[in-house]
Amino acid sequence: MSISEYRFRYPWRPGNQIELLVDGEKFFPAMLAAIDQARRFVLLEFYLFESGRVAERFIAALCDAGQRGVYVGLLLDDFGARKLLPRDRQQLLAAGARLRFYNPLHYGKLRRNLFRDHRKLLIIDGRLAFTGGTGIADEFETAMQPMGWHDVMLRIQGPVVADWMDMFLRTWRHQTRESPTFSPLPDQPERGGQLARLVVNLPTRTEVKRSLLKQLRQAKERIWIATAYFIPSWKIRRRLRRAVRRGVDVRLLLPGPHTDHPSVRHAGRRFYASLLRSGVRIFEYQPRFIHAKIQLCDDWVSIGSSNIDRWNLRWSLEANQEVRDRQLVGQVAELFEHDFAQSHEMLYSQWRQRSWYRRLPERFWGWMDRWLERFSQR
Repeated sequence: MSISEYRFRYPWRPGNQIELLVDGEKFFPAMLAAIDQARRFVLLEFYLFESGRVAERFIAALCDAGQRGVYVGLLLDDFGARKLLPRDRQQLLAAGARLRFYNPLHYGKLRRNLFRDHRKLLIIDGRLAFTGGTGIADEFETAMQPMGWHDVMLRIQGPVVADWMDMFLRTWRHQTRESPTFSPLPDQPERGGQLARLVVNLPTRTEVKRSLLKQLRQAKERIWIATAYFIPSWKIRRRLRRAVRRGVDVRLLLPGPHTDHPSVRHAGRRFYASLLRSGVRIFEYQPRFIHAKIQLCDDWVSIGSSNIDRWNLRWSLEANQEVRDRQLVGQVAELFEHDFAQSHEMLYSQWRQRSWYRRLPERFWGWMDRWLERFSQR
């Protein structure tokens, strides 16, 4: 193991089974079925949890689990769960669920409110985990909603689940001062299974960014990145440009006209000119809002909660599942190809010919982004 590997809390672990689930019509039924099969405990850590049709299904499943004697622990971000209605909170509590909120908002402490729990995690009995980019909200429902947000989740089994559970319990204890103990059901590593590692982000620990920068530096064939919010650091932009000069196929899959934060899209578009000029290919997804967070570099893939923006990488609790597996990498690459085909590729020659009034939002929101960055450092 190299010295740099010691800078990561969790090691690479072999013998895992990790499945890619695309869009709510696939991952929501799988997550609900897993809750229904829980025997000992169900743990959730989510940024976005809003009352609605999707939340109703999850609350019903969680309440049923609690009534079966299953321990149910929910750690929700206080800001992300502000649209979880009191009646839904009470229903969970009445069924015996432990409902806790990360960093309750305090109007007298502006800077402290910036720290958010942006993770998306479901753990069942210590044997099964789900992670990715979704929230428990109607926007991610695609079975009955054609314009539902485009996102992915991973279904995880194997030794790496114990790391996800350890991460959850560290945050749970820090926030609640409660120390539940669980004995996960025994699970043997799958012979010939996938190699996987959990990387985490804390305000004092930036593993997600550090790992990505390493992969950008080492990539030889391709770097394909999908992110819902794109405000990259100077180091990331430099690594992308240098990769192009090495002959690497560098592509970014970013939101098009459909986004929940147009201001963030405009702020990020101010970087297009320099990236396009250096040979980075940029695709804006057209059919609906792409909320997925996927990083693909050669035979390495990372999927989880972290976007490529300074805000996530500095202030939020984040967690990504890294995997080295030819089959999963192939599936992710196929998804990228499908999404590239439904995107509009931005060309440098056209980008530089835009009128001044089309550039104005980028300048304004870029200025706001820089101001917020300076304000947050005070």
